[in-house]
Amino acid sequence: MNSNPMYMEYVDDADPDPASRRRGWRILGWVSIGLSVVMVACSLAAYGVYRQTLGNMGHEDTNSLVGPNRPKKLNNAMNILLLGSDTRAGSNAKYGRAMKNEPPRSDTMILLHLSPGGGQAMGISFPRDLMIPIPSCKTQSGGTTTATSRGQINSAFTLGGASCVIKTIEKMSNIHVDHFMQVDFNGFKKITSAINGVPVCLTKDVNDKDSKLHLSKGKHVVSGETALAYVRARHGLGDGSDTDRIKRQQKFMGSLANKAMSAGVLTNPGKLLGLLQAVSKSLTVDNDLTVSQMMKIAQGMQGMTSGKLRFVTVPSGPDPQDINRVALKPEAQAFFSAIRNDKAVAAPAKGGSKVTASQVKVRVYNASGIGGQAGRVADALKAQGIQVMETGNMSTTATTKVLYGTGADQQAGFLAKLIPSGPKPAPRTSGASAGVVDLVVGKDWTSLKSAKAGIPTQEGEIKATDDICKGA
Repeated sequence: MNSNPMYMEYVDDADPDPASRRRGWRILGWVSIGLSVVMVACSLAAYGVYRQTLGNMGHEDTNSLVGPNRPKKLNNAMNILLLGSDTRAGSNAKYGRAMKNEPPRSDTMILLHLSPGGGQAMGISFPRDLMIPIPSCKTQSGGTTTATSRGQINSAFTLGGASCVIKTIEKMSNIHVDHFMQVDFNGFKKITSAINGVPVCLTKDVNDKDSKLHLSKGKHVVSGETALAYVRARHGLGDGSDTDRIKRQQKFMGSLANKAMSAGVLTNPGKLLGLLQAVSKSLTVDNDLTVSQMMKIAQGMQGMTSGKLRFVTVPSGPDPQDINRVALKPEAQAFFSAIRNDKAVAAPAKGGSKVTASQVKVRVYNASGIGGQAGRVADALKAQGIQVMETGNMSTTATTKVLYGTGADQQAGFLAKLIPSGPKPAPRTSGASAGVVDLVVGKDWTSLKSAKAGIPTQEGEIKATDDICKGA
């Protein structure tokens, strides 16, 4: 046995020289120690980068600010609110020093919906001029904002910050928002530079003195200042409306995501952490969205291709009270229901010849003899976008029936196809309501046929893999 307690005996029958044996083990010993030191140093460096990245970010206690009575999560989907802030604080002042002391606004609001399992994702844009009720919100400074029955959605950010936007969207849609990420002008520039630019396409030369965007017709790869000018421009691109700018931003976000996913940013923890580190000083998140949580979310999306990432605008149109504003369309609630349940919305009617779920009005009557059955069936109908007008009870019957009032025969046919027992729709002889279908739930009731899994398909949606010059 070697007399030196620092080293174990090195055995090699081919080498009869004990001194040589000791030297061989010493070399291996020191190499092992050296590798261990390197590994520990790398781990500490990685931890240091993690802590620095986390420390650079701004944080907001969303759970405390939004408060209780939030929408329940119905599945394992993840909803992350992405906000663009026009704050002029710090180095952002160069984009409007006269606005330095004004409260920040958010003209970009996108709810990123990640389907369970990370197989699909949808970015839902909310127009800044969307007129909706704005709830009372707690502010980070300890104050409380005043609720209003009608206000622009972007005013929620100005009044109460990101958490107030979350509360507003949750009240409007009944969708639970899990996290938020807020980025300023500089952060946006750094993101585009970190992935070496984003491909865009112009149908004509653009020389906009306001945004300082100067690009020739055709394809370009833009980053930094040019990328920021491209998404902010209101003149020289499209018709100058906010709706048109949203479409351009959606195409840009799709192109950015396609570039990042092609470069393996989501599948490479080092690249992802490097990206987060580059923008961390320009990023504000909720307290629960830690760097490790971001990494987990990204890892959960590794199986998703950019073709499964789509962008849509929440169903909306001109506000009847003000043509310069936007209001939700009736089908918006069916859309929100589909997002909550992660079910596909029926395709929109073409030429008015087909009935969609949102056009079906139903009264549900429990005739099964099972307590609470009407309520459960009503919830299932709502989950598929069908309008439930009321619920009630009737005398027990063996079979489920679909009855309809005047003008609701096609709606009754639509509903009957969702019922496994296949009841034949029939006109209601008494107590009927025009345009309304009555569903009498009998003892044979099992469940509605499952809607197609996935996230909704909407008119005008943009895929991350779309040709960037298509409709540019």
